[in-house]
Order: sequence, then structure tokens, then C-alpha cells
Amino acid sequence: MKEITILSGKGGTGKTTVTASFAALATNRVLVDADVDAANLYMITPHTVEEEHPFQGGNLPKIDIQACTHCGECITRCRYEAIEKGPRLNRIACEGCGVCAHFCPEGAITMEPRVCGTWFNSSTENGPLVHARLGIAEENSGLLVSLLRREARKKVDETAANLILVDGPPGIGCPVIAATTGCDAVVVVTEPTVSGLHDLERVAELTTFLKVPAMITINRWDLHPMMAERIREVAKEKGMHHLGDIPVDDAVTASMVQGKPLVTCSDGPAATAIRGVWQQVVNFLDEKRGPLKMAL
Repeated sequence: MKEITILSGKGGTGKTTVTASFAALATNRVLVDADVDAANLYMITPHTVEEEHPFQGGNLPKIDIQACTHCGECITRCRYEAIEKGPRLNRIACEGCGVCAHFCPEGAITMEPRVCGTWFNSSTENGPLVHARLGIAEENSGLLVSLLRREARKKVDETAANLILVDGPPGIGCPVIAATTGCDAVVVVTEPTVSGLHDLERVAELTTFLKVPAMITINRWDLHPMMAERIREVAKEKGMHHLGDIPVDDAVTASMVQGKPLVTCSDGPAATAIRGVWQQVVNFLDEKRGPLKMAL
């Protein structure tokens, strides 16, 4: 079984568009939307939700007003100013450290599991999809990403799939590390801009540190051919394998409106390029990690 994570370094590069098309081109796959802060793979992958589960990450204090003597100890001790007069808990400010419960002289505060969001098991034409929705201003996105990857491996065992495709989060933070650690390879989707180049370099440092082979494709490369060439040079210097590039194509927007992967509703230049990129991904894994048998 192989696991490929698609990263971007920044939002808006077309990572999810590429992931959805990869899912349509592959067979025997399980899909994971690891961008739990702003999940959108399901929007262009027709699906049916089969299971819904709460996600608990960390703890929150619960104040027993009847037992509270209003001594103010919890307010004084909280360095995050998460407990206000009343006393009342400011859920957004709370870090769940438990200091208030530890120092409450009356034992009026207890720590209880914090529900941070919801995760789902869905079915699609392109295989099972494991995805999630983190609550507003909630944390522990890295923990939730790890949970989704574990659930995806269970789906592999159930369906005899040989591939996990992970639509990763943007950036290089905790959720990206959780989505990348231990996978077989990374595909970085970037764009021909200064920020695209900068964030590509940061992702390259991360994948090098994690010892994960990295590949690169430049989306909308023809918007700035000179910058695209510069990105190819930097990718080569960083040891990242260039898969080919994707041109600007109005069919991408049209596919989003239809809520379908690009390659299923277009034979235009972008769809053709993505098919070529996917073939290069398969070839790369065949060379680096052994045969990856799947239909194209």
C-alpha cells in the first residue's frame, strides 16, 4: 500500500483540484481530506456521508456554580484570561491547561473532554473518503489529521485498496506535519508567484527533514513563464522531482461549478496536463518504492 500526500505550501494553488483528478484517475484508493480547517475536497468529489463522529481533542474546564465560592482564584491563576467574572469560561481563550481546576480550593472546577469538531466516513465513485470539519476557533488540527489517516488505513484493510491519497493542508505547520510524516511521497502543487516560490522552499525543507521524497507541479504556469522556470530550477536544487506543469484553463472553474473532478468533465489542456502529471507520479513511485499497480 502506498500513501501520497498532496501539499501546496500556501492556499489557493489548486491542490484540491489536482487531488480530485488524481482520485478519478487511480483505482483501489482511499481518499483523505486532511485540510480540516477548510475542507473542500468533498465539494468536487460527489459523495454520500455514511458515518458522522464527534472529534474530541484536549479538555475544557466545567465550573460547578453551586460549589463555587467566588474566591477568584481561578481568574487570578489563568494566564490566558479565559475565566471571567461570574465565573464564566471564555471557551475561545481557554487552552485547556487545567490550572484553574488544580488550584480551585473548593474543587468546583473539573476538566472534561473538549469536542472540537466532526469527522466523517463517506462513499464516492472514486473510493471511500475520510474527511472532517474542525469547529470555529478550535485547535488540535494535527491530532484530527492523524485520526483521519488512521481511519483511512482501516478503510484500506476493509476494501483491499492499495493507495491512500491525502489532500493535505496548506503551509508547513502541525497539521501538515501530521499529514506528511510516514507517507511514501509528497506532490507539491505550487504557482508561478514570489509567494509560491517562497512557500515551495519551506515545504522542501520540511520534506527533507521528514525524509519523504518530494515531487512538484506548477499550476497555471503560463501566467508567469519566467517565474515558473525559476521554480523549476529551485526544485531541482532541492532534489524535488519535476512532474510537469498545468496551464490556465477555464474548464477548471467549470468543473468546480459542476462539483466534479476536472478530468471527468474535460479533455482540455489542464485535464490533459494533469493526466500526464499523474502518469509521472506512478512512474516515480515505481522507480523509488516498487511497483504501484493501478489503472490510468
